Amino acid sequence: MSVPTVGSLPSRLLRLYGGLALYGLGIGLQVESGVGNSPWDVFHQGVAIRTGLTIGTVIIAVGALVMLLWIPLKQRPGVGTISNVVFLGLFADAAIWLLPTPGHWALSWTYLLTAVVAIALATALYISAGLGPGPRDGIMTGLMRLGLSVRLGRFLIEITALGVGWLLGGTLGLGTLVFALAIGPLTQMFTRWFPLTREGP
Repeated sequence: MSVPTVGSLPSRLLRLYGGLALYGLGIGLQVESGVGNSPWDVFHQGVAIRTGLTIGTVIIAVGALVMLLWIPLKQRPGVGTISNVVFLGLFADAAIWLLPTPGHWALSWTYLLTAVVAIALATALYISAGLGPGPRDGIMTGLMRLGLSVRLGRFLIEITALGVGWLLGGTLGLGTLVFALAIGPLTQMFTRWFPLTREGP
């Protein structure tokens, strides 16, 4: 567990919004790579395909709906939670709109690998701000309070999102596997660089 370090509110907000912007860029890179999305983004893309909405809009809508599950789990949102719901989808849509679609497999894989590193670093930045978990992460915390292991809870939720998203037409591929295998170790590594902060006196 990271030991909290003192940080001013402006520095924490910088980590929060910098992390969300970087996370959105990572989502855009992975979606545009066409090699395979993260489990949740397979779902987001599948819903976007079926509804005609942008992926970012779906991310916002799903985040808001997931937060409703916080009520029976007695989870309380923070500034980071609300910001995650509102801004992550906006940043993702901006990245998808701005990034050119790669025309060669080498560029596709460059997108994918850059995306995984970006999302891992973004997660470490976001968590280190200590301003509240993301809506999906809050579900993990709530399930843990009910006695379900985080690993099992995360696996069940993400495999469900992945399966439904694939059935809806989301992109599932080798990139999905690379993401699943690499995101944990990379996030843990970056978390050592950015320990959890708390507001200073």
